[in-house]
Amino acid sequence: MIKNWQKVIVSPTTTIREVLEIIDKEALRVAIVVLGCDTLVGIVTDGDIRRGILQGVELSAPVSTIMNNNPTSANVSLSSAELKTLMQERKILSLPIVDDSGKLVGLKTLYDTLVVDKRENPVFIMAGGFGTRLRPLTDHCPKPMLKVGGKPMLETLINNFKNYGFYKFYISIHYLPEVIVNHFGDGSNFGIEITYIHETTPLGTGGALSLLPKSLPKEPLIMINGDILTNVDFAKVLDFHVKQQSDATMCVRDYEIKVPFGVIEGTGHEITNIVEKPTYRYFVNAGIYVISNHIIESLPNNEHLDMPTLFEQKQKVGCKTLKFPIHEYWLDVGRHDDFNKAQSDIYELGI
Repeated sequence: MIKNWQKVIVSPTTTIREVLEIIDKEALRVAIVVLGCDTLVGIVTDGDIRRGILQGVELSAPVSTIMNNNPTSANVSLSSAELKTLMQERKILSLPIVDDSGKLVGLKTLYDTLVVDKRENPVFIMAGGFGTRLRPLTDHCPKPMLKVGGKPMLETLINNFKNYGFYKFYISIHYLPEVIVNHFGDGSNFGIEITYIHETTPLGTGGALSLLPKSLPKEPLIMINGDILTNVDFAKVLDFHVKQQSDATMCVRDYEIKVPFGVIEGTGHEITNIVEKPTYRYFVNAGIYVISNHIIESLPNNEHLDMPTLFEQKQKVGCKTLKFPIHEYWLDVGRHDDFNKAQSDIYELGI
C-alpha cells in the first residue's frame, strides 16, 4: 500500500491548480477526491487535468469539474495478484482501496503489485516422504522433486512463496535427501535462504516442528507439505492468522461427497426420513498451517506427532486454533492420476 496516500486526498472544491501541485509533489500521478474524511467521490489523474486544460477549463476551477466521478475501487481483502489483474484489465495505474463499509483506507498502484516487501516469517516445507504411491517415479527421486511443467514441484512451491515476499525456508528431508540438497544448495542461487532439517526417522508433520533450530525467527511460521500444487495467497493466510491472534491455523478445503442412492434415516426399524441422493459437505485438511512460535517452543523434542493431534492437544489447553477456508486451486499430488492432472493444470495457474 502506498505509504503517503493521505497526502493525495483532496476535496471536490480544491482547485485544479492545487491538485496539480499535489500530484507533481507526490509523484503519484493521481489525487483522490473525498467528501468528509473518508467517502470516495472521485479520482483525478494528470491525464484528466491535461484534457481539462485542452478543453479550456481554468486552473482556478474546482477539481470536481474534471474528476472521474465513477472511479474503480477495490476491497481491502483483495490480494496483490488480484489487484494487479484488476488494474491490468481496466488499464489503470492506481486503485483506491476501501473497506467493507466503503470507507477509503488506502491507494494501490500497479507498481506496488510488482514490488513485494520481504517477510521475515519462516516457511517450513515437508519434503522427506517416500512417495510410495507414486512408484516407480519415486524410486530414485523424492516426490517433491518430480517435475511438473518441466520444473520440480518443490521449486514451483518455493517460487510461489517468493512471490509473496517469503525468503527464509526450512526444508525437512529424509528420503533421498541428496537430490534436494544438490538442486537447491543453500538457496542463494534462488534468491532465498535454506536450512535443511534432517529427520533420522519420520516424526510426522507436528513432530518435525520440534527439530527446528532455537534461532528460528519469532514470527508465525507457515508449514506446508512439499507435494502440494497450489496458487494459494500465502500472505492472506498469514495475515488472517495474525489479525485473528490465532495460535495455530489450519487451511481447509471444501469437500463434497455425493451419495448416488436414497439415504434412509430412522430409529430402530422405523423410517423417519428418506433423503434422495444427498450431498454432504465437509472441510478437510489442506496440509497448510500457520503456527505461532510459542507452540513450536512447547513441543517435546524428537517425538512423533501428527498435525491433527497437535491441534487437538493445543485446543484442550485453551489455545486458539482456527480454520481458514481456501478456494484457490489446490492439488495434493499423491497418486499417478494426480500427477498426470498436475501436468496439464500447471499451465493455467500462473505460477
